Amino acid sequence: MSAAHEGPADDAFWRDLERRLAGLPPRVLREAMPPWSAIARRSQRPPPGPWRQWLLMGGRGSGKTRAGAEWIRAQALGERPFASRPHGRIALVAETLGDAREVMVEGESGLRSLDYGERPVFEATRRRLVFANGAIAQIFSSEDPDSLRGYQFDAAWGDELAKWTHDEATFDNLQLALRLGEDPRMVLTTTPRPVPLVKRLLGEDGTAVTRMPTGDNRENLAAGFLAAMERRYGGSRLGRQELDGEMVEGREDALFRRERIDAGRLRAAPELRRIVVAVDPPASATRRSDACGIVAAGRAADGIVYVLADRSRRGLSPPQWAERAVALFRELEADRIVAEVNQGGDMVEAVIRAVAPGVPVSGVRATRGKWLRAEPVAALYEQGLVRHVGGFPELEDEMADFGPDGLSNGRSPDRLDALVWAVTALGGPVIEPRVRTI
Repeated sequence: MSAAHEGPADDAFWRDLERRLAGLPPRVLREAMPPWSAIARRSQRPPPGPWRQWLLMGGRGSGKTRAGAEWIRAQALGERPFASRPHGRIALVAETLGDAREVMVEGESGLRSLDYGERPVFEATRRRLVFANGAIAQIFSSEDPDSLRGYQFDAAWGDELAKWTHDEATFDNLQLALRLGEDPRMVLTTTPRPVPLVKRLLGEDGTAVTRMPTGDNRENLAAGFLAAMERRYGGSRLGRQELDGEMVEGREDALFRRERIDAGRLRAAPELRRIVVAVDPPASATRRSDACGIVAAGRAADGIVYVLADRSRRGLSPPQWAERAVALFRELEADRIVAEVNQGGDMVEAVIRAVAPGVPVSGVRATRGKWLRAEPVAALYEQGLVRHVGGFPELEDEMADFGPDGLSNGRSPDRLDALVWAVTALGGPVIEPRVRTI
């Protein structure tokens, strides 16, 4: 843009153009727009060659979701150059069913946001998206790998692969179902995390890999976003992973080691004698505040502790995190909720009692630093006495990034705090003698 066209006059021009375009019929706008194959960046185009899965690893806002959705759209409609024929049976897999609908189907870069002569219809009760030509895209959750049994597909899209709950089992079932047509393929879009499945796929002959930093998509991001993120996270582990799209294994001085966590991972826990849900409440409930750590674990007869769930979330009000914790307590038929009371004191009791008066609750108060509290739990991991049932990417990211000075991004390790309380409450090393029942 030249200097002669900058300033308020230029703003007025673009507002007028936007108003004029808004008055045109949708059909005219669609016909005037170039096809995706003409405007997509090179990294958003499927790579050449006989790949079975296209692993597209990118930073946040890099355009990987749009690339995945456009590839699926082309497969469903049989549009060249990305497809040679229509693919009638398609699988859409996300961490949860909610993610599949809100991101892959209805999201701003999702399938229903793309340009069509006739938009596909989402049938919520049947968990599927139906295209005008009859092609069907069925949605699935990584929380239920066996739900893929009985289906068969000729194309698939898996979103945020590194966050899948039961990643190996879900991927295996998806691979076995991808058996229709002459050359069934899948695209896997994800922010890179060093989970075993992603690392394994990177080394397989049938995998084509594309890396996509956030900066490549700067033209489609809010003004100042990249500059603000670079100032805050540039050069940090979080920035390298979430902005540059790099695979970052973990800090050298981290208290917990990823390889130890991976070595103890399993799909199902044995019979458990005791189960607890641990809660680390935040000081406030804004979206920028700390997350509320909610982690469940159980102990078997052999003394091994099994981490069962991580339902931590940011931006929850006290009633919301209490409801979330109680729901997990009931889901797992747990024995007790353990809640840190440093941030709220008796308020923690009152909030949980308001949601579920009869739920047993123990309040715990931290009197030592987070590193000292976590050290004995890390020792149990090293001895193989704590194992993860499934994958918990956000929790494991905190564990692998927790050093003597805390997390590299400066935030509070809320998921890790909840994990420490859960393991300790199950009879691990006594690290907090001041425990009271409320």
